[in-house]
Amino acid sequence: MSLKDQITEDMKAAMRAKDAERLGTIRLLLAAIKQREVDERIALDDMGVVAVVDKLLKQRRDSITAYQQAGRDDLAAREQAEAVMLQGYLPARLDADAIAAAVQEIVATVTAELGRPPAPADLGKLMGLAKARLAGQADMAQVSAAVKATLAG
Repeated sequence: MSLKDQITEDMKAAMRAKDAERLGTIRLLLAAIKQREVDERIALDDMGVVAVVDKLLKQRRDSITAYQQAGRDDLAAREQAEAVMLQGYLPARLDADAIAAAVQEIVATVTAELGRPPAPADLGKLMGLAKARLAGQADMAQVSAAVKATLAG
């Protein structure tokens, strides 16, 4: 069963259970998936759906921070609950050691390709490769920090 089918089944289960909060979050996710499919005129596979979930999670994290700074803990709690529900649709995340190992492999590949160690100017190239390889498996903020640490040290 594809991830999109699983999300649709979860929506039906939330309807049957009359779980309004979960249903709202799932509908929001399905709307974002449908919007991307219509905009790009494609049918999203599991990796595309994971990218949409990642984007929605990033929006939730940004909203939580903004609401907490504004003293709106009620809205921050709602966004946090949505983030937890969305997190359930992502594959298991890599830990910091696995991310560091993957970044080292990418740096080794780029070093062989360039014939020299990558410089800070090569950050875009490294991040492009890292995003292609680790999308959906790792938080890209952690990946970016690992790449920058590798370039600095």
